[in-house]
Amino acid sequence: IRDDLVTGVQTCALPIYRPMENPPAVIYTDGGSRGNPGPAGLGAIIVQNGHTIASLSQYLGVATNNVAEYRGAIAGLEYVHKLNESSLIRVNLDSKLVVEQMSGRWKIKSPDMRSLALRARDAHPPTLVQYVWVPREENHHADSLVNEILDSVARGGSDSILREL
Repeated sequence: IRDDLVTGVQTCALPIYRPMENPPAVIYTDGGSRGNPGPAGLGAIIVQNGHTIASLSQYLGVATNNVAEYRGAIAGLEYVHKLNESSLIRVNLDSKLVVEQMSGRWKIKSPDMRSLALRARDAHPPTLVQYVWVPREENHHADSLVNEILDSVARGGSDSILREL
């Protein structure tokens, strides 16, 4: 609130409502392996304006759980980047390793993890990305996509699923 010196009337500057031209995207992502290493897959759900716009899952072959977690984040980032190169993105995942390394709080000692971290960094402008750790229970939809793709491959089915809504 400020005093208007001309009229002596107290006024309050309110923000002008404008619909968001560039709403942030939220990615729920997970990766997992059956065995470590073992058959691995990734799952990612892309949400914008509170609505799921896509889900994707992919079989990765034999990999570690950490590799699968990184690959899930990369897949989600690349998908959103194709839609909008300047989108703000919040990546929610239950991998403390990926969140802490990508946020710069933990060192990346493994060359394999370093190359995946660089791929994640290069997938979308890092200044537009926030990595957030979420409990496993809050990430169960992405986890179910991992299990769906691993089950599909085990039955001789598809090794990649994309659902755009």
